[in-house]
Amino acid sequence: MTALAGGVFDSGGRQDDDAELRRLVDNLGRLAFDARLGHREVPDQFDADLWSILEDTGLARLTSTPDMGAGPRELAITLYGLARHAGSVPLAETDALAGWLALQAGIELPGGPMTVAVADADTDGRRVTGTARSVPWARSCTMVLLAVHSPDGLHVGLAETADNMQKGHNLAGEPRDAITFDLPADQLRAVDPALGAELVRRGAWARCVQILGALDAAAMLSVAHTRERVQFGRPLSAFQAVQQSLAGMAGTIERARAAVELAVATATEHGFDSPATDYAITVAKVTVGRAVAPVTSVAHQLHGAIGVTREHPLWLFTLRAQSWADDYGTTTHYARRLGRLALAAQDPWDLVTAT
Repeated sequence: MTALAGGVFDSGGRQDDDAELRRLVDNLGRLAFDARLGHREVPDQFDADLWSILEDTGLARLTSTPDMGAGPRELAITLYGLARHAGSVPLAETDALAGWLALQAGIELPGGPMTVAVADADTDGRRVTGTARSVPWARSCTMVLLAVHSPDGLHVGLAETADNMQKGHNLAGEPRDAITFDLPADQLRAVDPALGAELVRRGAWARCVQILGALDAAAMLSVAHTRERVQFGRPLSAFQAVQQSLAGMAGTIERARAAVELAVATATEHGFDSPATDYAITVAKVTVGRAVAPVTSVAHQLHGAIGVTREHPLWLFTLRAQSWADDYGTTTHYARRLGRLALAAQDPWDLVTAT
C-alpha cells in the first residue's frame, strides 16, 4: 500500500528532483526507528542521535537557514518521512515555527532543538508574566521562543526552561510541557500580530503532513500483518472482509493525501501568509482530521489484540495521529471555519476553484 504516483509524497521509486531527499530522509528515519525498536516508552524520549544527524545533514533547519534555498515542499518531504518512522525530534517546531518566527523578529536562536511557547500574558509595562501550556518538546530545549499575546499586541523573545517547567505529555507520550515565565518587558520584541495567525497556520500545516506519514505507516503495518497472519489455513488478506477494510483504509488515506498535497503546493507557490494557503490548510486540517479515527480504528481491528501492546509498533503511529489531529486547532474548529469561509464568499465555487 503506497502513495499514488506523483506528488510530494510519492513513494513509488519515481525519479524526480526530490528523489534523493526522499531516500535520505527515509534511510535516516528507518535507522532511527530500528535502533529504538522495543525501547519506546511513555513519555517518549528525545532522539539525540537522530537530531545530531539531522543537524549534520542540514535538515534540522532546512527552511529557516536562508542560504539552504529550501521551501515548504522540501520541509514537507522531511516531516512526512520522519513521521513514517515515528522520529522523536521537534523538527517542525525547530524549523517551521521557531526558526521562521525568530527570523521575522530578528532574534538569533541558540543551536540545538527549539520550540515555540505560545501564551496569553499579563503586563504592567515593566514585566510580562504568564504560563505557556502544552509546549512541544520544551524539556529537550535549553531555551524556548516565547510568542506572547498581551493587551498591547504580540511579543517574541527567548526564555530559559530550566527552573520554570512542569512536565507533561500527549496521548502518544510526546512531551507537552507547561512553562511559567516572568520576564522584563524589554526582553521581548513587538512584532506584527499577523505573525501569530501565521504561526498557528504553519503548525496546523506541519501536523497535517506528519499525520499523513503516521497514517501511511499504520496502513503498511496493517497490510504486512494481514499477509503474514494465517487463520483457518489462509492469510487474513485472503478474506473478503479484510480486503474491504484495507481498501476502505486506502481510500480514506488517499483523500487525506490529496488535501495535504494541495496545502503543500499552495504554500510552496504562494507562501504561508496567503489567503489561498489559509484556505488549503483549512481544507487539509478538516480532511486529515476526519481520516484519523477510521484509519486508526481499522488498523487496530485488523491487528487484533497484538496491536494494542507496547511491544508492537502500531501504537507509535496511531496515537501520534490522534494526538496531532487536535494540535493548532481541532477538526471541528477548522470545519466551522471552512463553513464561514464558504458563507462569506460571493460564490462558493470560486472559493474552491481559485486555490
